Amino acid sequence: MINRYPSLVLAALLLAACGGDEEAAPKQPEPNPPAQDAAAARAQAVQVAWNRRMAAMSAEELNRARMDMSWQEVVQLDPATGPDIPNPEKWEQITAQTVNTAPQHVPLHGDVGGPSVLRTQILLDRALFSPGIMDGRWGKNTAEALYWFQRREGLRATARLDSATFARLRQVAGNPRELVVRRTMAEEDVKGPFTPIPEDIYEHAKLDCSCYESLTEKLSETYHATPDLLQQLNPGVDLDNVTAGQQLYLPAVRGEDARGSAQVAKLVVSGRGTYVHALDSGGRILYHFPSTLGGAYSPSPSGGFTVNGVTQDPSWHYQPDILVGVPDSEPDAMIPAGPNVAVGKVWIDLSEPHYGIHGTNEPQTIGYASSNGCVRLTNWDVEFLSHHVRAGVPVEFRDISGQKQAVDPANAEAAAAATSSSTSGSAAPARRSGAGSSATGATGSGSGRASTTPATPSRRSGTSTPAAEAPKGRARTEPSQPKASETPKAAEPAKEDEHAGHTPLR
Repeated sequence: MINRYPSLVLAALLLAACGGDEEAAPKQPEPNPPAQDAAAARAQAVQVAWNRRMAAMSAEELNRARMDMSWQEVVQLDPATGPDIPNPEKWEQITAQTVNTAPQHVPLHGDVGGPSVLRTQILLDRALFSPGIMDGRWGKNTAEALYWFQRREGLRATARLDSATFARLRQVAGNPRELVVRRTMAEEDVKGPFTPIPEDIYEHAKLDCSCYESLTEKLSETYHATPDLLQQLNPGVDLDNVTAGQQLYLPAVRGEDARGSAQVAKLVVSGRGTYVHALDSGGRILYHFPSTLGGAYSPSPSGGFTVNGVTQDPSWHYQPDILVGVPDSEPDAMIPAGPNVAVGKVWIDLSEPHYGIHGTNEPQTIGYASSNGCVRLTNWDVEFLSHHVRAGVPVEFRDISGQKQAVDPANAEAAAAATSSSTSGSAAPARRSGAGSSATGATGSGSGRASTTPATPSRRSGTSTPAAEAPKGRARTEPSQPKASETPKAAEPAKEDEHAGHTPLR
């Protein structure tokens, strides 16, 4: 079982203030770094809160979020032309052989799944236009990545896959011979430790690391794919118990040494567009990443800022007295670093106080749910980005909407409970899990803003996950309606002048 603990969906991210300017700049590792004392560890931690009492997102809501194309309101789509040919493929037809050798269906768009969709997602990942976590199903993140790829390459930007786009995508992706490869697992590939994450925040603080909970989770992040997809590619294999020397069929994702054609000169973050772009000095897109940003009650900042620095493997300083959704009377805690810490594996600090770009322990939410103001990417995307940015790179926020609230419902709730307790003569029970208010509909991470979207099924086990709250002075009094629960627009009739049966790989 992969994340039995409802996910640590995030909120309220900020680096501890005592670090100052020295902490903001990335530090070069020492050959033999000295052991940090407790005060130094606290100074380098990231502060996050979440609320496990938020309503979960149903499978129907998640599917609507996948097909929500409201991002198209902030772009200029080219009209589709030509006849449409329904895609006869099914998701259940995905195998290594069908992805590598079956014909590519075009035009490709809409609520479909199968080998052609997975093939497109892998090519996008390799072309550095991330579709987020790959699942073999067409949706918002895939369509958006394809649109921006078409725009950069001077193709008709329809957000649909046509023959010309497919041919160019294969070329930019390196013309791989196979897109699902058979790999022999090394000891490092299957090595733990794998650690169940406790529900209680103070029990979590006792762990040595916020490690992966299972090998399936580790493989999912390494190969940018949902556990369901990995299982489909490897029927009958117990992914949690794969051993060194065993072979698996896995997506041929981009290499760690992949890079764009130029140095990153600017980052652009779009709120309504739900993306992060890394641009070169001429404004050309080098990298595209789907993202989760602040929602209506927890907006991300607007305007221009800069990158202060990068923190790899951040830990988390849990401080109730600065967090909304947690009573001030609860004690501090230090949560160890690891992929299952609330901010994920990287924190990119921005010049706007309390804001950053960071990872997540719930990649299936990226692009679908709102954060608490910060910019949240999958762990693999933010790790990739962190190797290509430096202090001083400008960051522009666009298409940001929302409003701030300044009420901490947890303290009001605690005060009411204390009053009731004194009247009745009984003490109110202490909350030890970091749960916040009972408002529904939140999931996400960020700093300085309240969460606004519902929790989503876990990437690991398909169970529902919780939601996050924000730092003091930034909370909402009621949730806004998440995009995920909005009724998606009906897809316009396809008019691609294309054909089915385009041969993909040779």
